Amino acid sequence: MIPPGAPAGAERLAAWTEAELGVQGRVRDVVRAPAEVLSTRGADVDPTAGEVVQLAADLVATMRVSPGCVGLAADQVGVSARVFCVDVTDHPKTRTHHGTFVLCNAEVVASSRNERAREGCMSVPDLTGDVKRASRLTVRGQLPGSGEWVEVATDAFEARALQHEIDHTDGLLFLDRVAGAHAIYPRQTYL
Repeated sequence: MIPPGAPAGAERLAAWTEAELGVQGRVRDVVRAPAEVLSTRGADVDPTAGEVVQLAADLVATMRVSPGCVGLAADQVGVSARVFCVDVTDHPKTRTHHGTFVLCNAEVVASSRNERAREGCMSVPDLTGDVKRASRLTVRGQLPGSGEWVEVATDAFEARALQHEIDHTDGLLFLDRVAGAHAIYPRQTYL
């Protein structure tokens, strides 16, 4: 569901599938804090390089087998690189979404309407926290395989997920963004 007036690139991003990568994704182990790779800014990558294409496929495969996971960055599988995947399609807080996609060397080019909301992370499995993030966002990045640049505008939960993953590529966890200890909570498990 793409919002009306979306910038060029939104349709391309929504049409992307991991089949374009031409390689089978492998499930990788997820790294947990305080692993050093999680606090290190990732290197910019050549999105056409074979190892980056394989990493992209691996990120999607790992995200898909991880319950509740809506995004995964390269550092979370132990690789210090500016690559991440996102798919918020089935999340109940989603308004706008662009399906499953992977971006390389992504950056926020515009943001507005900051809102505070609860976040969690596979690399910090026992905690959640209240984080203030933009609820309207424009992101620019490259697609793995083709290296094609795309720019996409989004909002609500997908905007939050993109900022969370871009933070990972910058060596930041959501815990680095909370207002203080009073905004961190034990993760609730519902049976």
